[in-house]
Amino acid sequence: MKTIPFENSECSPALVPAITRRRLFGLYLELTKPRLSMLTTITALLGYLAARSAAGWPGAFHVGLGTALAAGGAAAINQVLERDTDAGMNRTMERPLPTGMISPGKALIWGIALSAAGVGHLLFWNNLLSGLIAASTVLLYVAVYTPLKRISKVSLEVGAVAGALPPLIGWTAAENSISALGLILFAILFAWQIPHFLAIAWMYRKDYAAVSFPMLTVIDPSGKRAARHAFLYCALLLLISTLPYFLGFSTLLYFVPALLLGADFLRKTIAFMREKDRDPAARKLFFASLLYLPLLLGFLVVDRYLFF
Repeated sequence: MKTIPFENSECSPALVPAITRRRLFGLYLELTKPRLSMLTTITALLGYLAARSAAGWPGAFHVGLGTALAAGGAAAINQVLERDTDAGMNRTMERPLPTGMISPGKALIWGIALSAAGVGHLLFWNNLLSGLIAASTVLLYVAVYTPLKRISKVSLEVGAVAGALPPLIGWTAAENSISALGLILFAILFAWQIPHFLAIAWMYRKDYAAVSFPMLTVIDPSGKRAARHAFLYCALLLLISTLPYFLGFSTLLYFVPALLLGADFLRKTIAFMREKDRDPAARKLFFASLLYLPLLLGFLVVDRYLFF
């Protein structure tokens, strides 16, 4: 199998082993943070499907592809900007940039190319508004959230805004406008991300402390502030998630699961807040957050396809 050297030109070729082209493809794919990009793409698709677009599955394909490219590009640029802090954290030190497997210049070109391709795809195949929201998401993530992580705990909410925009990409691709249900989807994603990320921030608090990120879990090592923050946003999420029913955008088929899922999610944040050993509670909260979002939005999409 054909091999090529690592891309870090600062390393001596005699000291750096060769890697296969297949491995190099895997490294560039890793720069896109596939799991995070997949979640972003899924939420955009669910926003599109909730709008009941007349464009159907061809439109959904273009929404998914454009969003995936833009999200992957933003993730790559983020890793270029954070390569120094990534090198200082156990969970990220093996990424392609800290290990020198890919040079920052090539990673930056890769990220910009993917982002531009994603935004351009949405502009061409869907509409101007969806493309502009995708471009805003990329810019907010890499130009505001990423540098803010180093200096302020407010980065949590700023990052949540960036992460809440993908459903609006899908919604506007279908509707070519921002209406009430689209804004509710944005609000659901925004509120959901706070307890989701605080669970992660607690599990990896030592890593974040090692690079002096001013997270709530670093500022307050007891975890009390982070736990209260998670609880408040989860309670807000429970209220927001019921709005589609009360505003006439859904039926009981969505409303009942929304209540049950929200109550269980809230219960996990209460445990995170009350238990002295927060580690098990944080892991349970994290996994509960992963189940909550696709189930909630899935019930909404099914409800709207059956009754609207």
